[in-house]
Amino acid sequence: MQAEPNSRLKVLHIGKFYPPHAGGMETHLETLCRELRKTMDVRVLVANDKRRDEDSIIDGVNVSRLAINFHIAGAPVCTSMAWKLRRSTADIVHVHLPNPAGIIAVMASGYKGKLIATWHSDVVRQRRLARIFAPIQRRFLRKCSAIIATSPNYVESSPDLALFRDRCEVIPFGISVDQYRRVDSDAVKAIRDRYPGPLLLAVGRLVYYKGFEYLIRAMKEINATLLMIGEGPLRHSLEQEARAAGVAERVKFLGALSGITPYYHACDAFVLSSVSRSEAFGIVQLEAMACGKPVVNTSLRSGVPFVSLDGVTGLTVVPRDSAEMAKALNRLLEDDELRKRYGDSALHRVRTEFTADAMAKRTLDVYQQVVNAGLRCRDVDEQVGKSAELSSAAI
Repeated sequence: MQAEPNSRLKVLHIGKFYPPHAGGMETHLETLCRELRKTMDVRVLVANDKRRDEDSIIDGVNVSRLAINFHIAGAPVCTSMAWKLRRSTADIVHVHLPNPAGIIAVMASGYKGKLIATWHSDVVRQRRLARIFAPIQRRFLRKCSAIIATSPNYVESSPDLALFRDRCEVIPFGISVDQYRRVDSDAVKAIRDRYPGPLLLAVGRLVYYKGFEYLIRAMKEINATLLMIGEGPLRHSLEQEARAAGVAERVKFLGALSGITPYYHACDAFVLSSVSRSEAFGIVQLEAMACGKPVVNTSLRSGVPFVSLDGVTGLTVVPRDSAEMAKALNRLLEDDELRKRYGDSALHRVRTEFTADAMAKRTLDVYQQVVNAGLRCRDVDEQVGKSAELSSAAI
């Protein structure tokens, strides 16, 4: 079904989960849909953390959470998703990838409308399964009118996108900057009073691709306290790493916290120590930058060094190099003027390049191009049909 001119566009987003379920894809989906619903009808179809269907309206966005029937390689599969899609009257279905179950649901539903995909990341660790699924994914991507990538770096370096670069549109993730400018000064003071400074901050799930073990080893050469916010399967081994390195007293595992903005403001520098392209962008960098903090990140072949620029908003080091990371962090901690200059540039970069409003406007432009192209095609088809009728009548 195509949207008529001047009508309110209807877009259905297909994701894996939706907040409060934690994750980079989930955070982006919530931010994007919250902005888009101001100008269009937005619905979201995702898996539920519970074994039942649940419908809700969150910040004006209709969210349908479907019961999970089973998992494949850890990915949730909701057998009712294809049926829900079949009943949809959306002008556009927007699928967030990687999401094999979502792709299969779209293909099985028989949906004939416009498709758009956002490419959050390549599948890095489960490459064998990715190769098996690749033919289905390629068939799906051929049906997409546009593929949104989050950085030019990822478009250039992704082998999965190599065949589809002509339909890739770069739209970086964005955040609501004002949300991170509002801060409880008493909460910031309490953090600084509790932990001996200077303070470094790392935020993320405790999983392999975050490279936290290399950051912990770097702490042997840094006279500071590292606050780590996040939970995950590697917590026990990372705590052991801290004890083995002799830095357990200066590395604080705070677990999963809500309302972490005061921690961004309390820290002297933010660290993203990721070691794999599974870290495709690093939204937490934007959050720290919005709080005016310099970033030390890694030179991955992904969007990570595109977000925070080496020598502009922070420093970029080689992945898995604890010595280089320690050197970069010490350089920042020892130079107040450099930290301020990078922090000011970081805030400016977020405000000009990575706002939620800019992300939504760029996405809306892609939607309009896709829908208008469909309307033009329909007009051409109608004109061709009329010409054929006139020719038949003349004969």
